[in-house]
Amino acid sequence: MQSKQPLELFRDRFPVGARDVLGPLHDLYTYVDGRFLRGDQAVVSVWEHSYLYGDGVFEGIRAYNGRIFKLDEHLERLLESAKSLDLTVPLSKKELAEVVLTTFAVNRLQEGHMRLSVTRGVGTMGLNPRNSKAPSVVAMAYPFAPLMGDKAIRMLTSTVRRRRCDSVDAKIKSANYLENILAKIQSNKSQYDDALMLDHNGYVAEATAMNIFARHKDIWSTPTTVACLDGVTRRVVIGILESFGSAVAVRNISLHELYNADEVFCTGTGAEIVPVQSVDGRSIGDAAPGPVTEMVIKKYRELTREGVAIPELVPAR
Repeated sequence: MQSKQPLELFRDRFPVGARDVLGPLHDLYTYVDGRFLRGDQAVVSVWEHSYLYGDGVFEGIRAYNGRIFKLDEHLERLLESAKSLDLTVPLSKKELAEVVLTTFAVNRLQEGHMRLSVTRGVGTMGLNPRNSKAPSVVAMAYPFAPLMGDKAIRMLTSTVRRRRCDSVDAKIKSANYLENILAKIQSNKSQYDDALMLDHNGYVAEATAMNIFARHKDIWSTPTTVACLDGVTRRVVIGILESFGSAVAVRNISLHELYNADEVFCTGTGAEIVPVQSVDGRSIGDAAPGPVTEMVIKKYRELTREGVAIPELVPAR
């Protein structure tokens, strides 16, 4: 067998590059530790501890019609998550806001989504956070349609449970989403749109990347944040429902209650408001979206007109 050059070992096994996967997204500007980079320049080190161990935090943030929706709330949650991980953020809240706004501006995006990450940074091998000397900040803005589309979804209850709060608190939006990915694999394999995850006691927790709400007669319920993320969109929707005069209970919800709900929908920054058609083959209510869900969707879209304005277009630097 003919030997290959060391720098091309098994190169034919990896024919797909970043540009092939990302298409036009590949050339968008990405903020990486103080600089705006694009294309093959916008990379992080293989020694980065977020890549090696999932040691970092992030936020998903949306822009609508030239305005960033709930920017302050997202940044506050990012800083809280970082504090829980004893992760020093090298930028202030005001500076992080400038990074978010400028990243949208240099990419000439008035609508879209952003992933803002703070990680432990480059370090030598090993779990000890002290191996990393300088945290890293990365901001990527890109066009992004609602995560689940605009149709009602079918959900499967996953066998993968959300971890206990005495393991990793669900309020920490960390870079490690492995359990949610495993649940998503189950829903994919079973030809469902998404998976429903339960907590360690068997109560409803969340979808793979969304919070969940259920209506029983005139009362809406949503799970506590013991085993689910304290979603920014979740908070907005609680306010919307209360503005309609609806009672909202934050409590434990069983699968039996979910199967027999009059309406169910999911919420998330990336997904927005997603009606649920069925759970484990049980149809929810008479139709999806239900009447109140439709009202929530309409009101949410009105609220997204508010927010911090993206500045005038500036040249990348």
